[in-house]
Amino acid sequence: MADILMCPPDFFGIEYEINPWMDRTRDADHETAVQQWQQLRTTLSDAGATIHEMQPVAGLPDLVFTANAALVYQRQALVSQFRPLQRQAEQMHDAEWFTGHGYQVRELDQGLFFEGAGDALFCGETLWAGYRMRSDAVAQQRIGEVLDVQVLLLELIDPYYYHLDTCFCPLTEDTAMYFPGAFDDYGRKVLRESVRHLIEIEEEEARSFAANAVVVGDVVVTNVGCEKLHRRLRAEGFEPIETSLGEFAKAGGSAKCLTLRLDGEDAARWARG
Repeated sequence: MADILMCPPDFFGIEYEINPWMDRTRDADHETAVQQWQQLRTTLSDAGATIHEMQPVAGLPDLVFTANAALVYQRQALVSQFRPLQRQAEQMHDAEWFTGHGYQVRELDQGLFFEGAGDALFCGETLWAGYRMRSDAVAQQRIGEVLDVQVLLLELIDPYYYHLDTCFCPLTEDTAMYFPGAFDDYGRKVLRESVRHLIEIEEEEARSFAANAVVVGDVVVTNVGCEKLHRRLRAEGFEPIETSLGEFAKAGGSAKCLTLRLDGEDAARWARG
């Protein structure tokens, strides 16, 4: 049903500050982080996903957030080019993993910043692309040219929602959930006009990374603290599951950040049933 790439949190920790969630005086508890990661892995496996693992690397604490490694589309891997210096060393390891597993690795021109499925998500045939905080609008347009797909740009205006996957999550080819406060007026307008069915997330639950969910068929896996969203999802016919990911939230990530769809980050492949 789904092939998902994860990276064990052997070397995860808050070693620097590159988003508003991160605070080096509030480090992650290693034992708890390992338990939370393993529970997420088990939950996804039980939902029908096949889990693949990338080897963790000392000195690269955010390698655990595999969503940022690349955008995968039809056995092509558009490998990320990170804006923060602290994460740029991840790029070599990401490219090596995809090359070693038979993907066609594609790279953007130097000087363009793009952070993989963290900022690029398909809903139907459209690639929704976040920009400003981490990824460039020009880079996203270039990706549309490389893949020959329609790209709709969404400017992210709140630094707490620095990646698109922290505030927008496709559920099917015409349904998505989102936190409106992360987008400007134009972005909200484009979303309302282009996605047939939008499920709105309230701010309190958005702060619990409700939108940073992993979708496997009808199953939607989120962090804890998203009760209102879960009631709405059940009413819509989905099966929401919560699993505690608080140690990773300290770094600004949750369920989706810890995973990468290897069978394609396009919602058309997430067909229910």
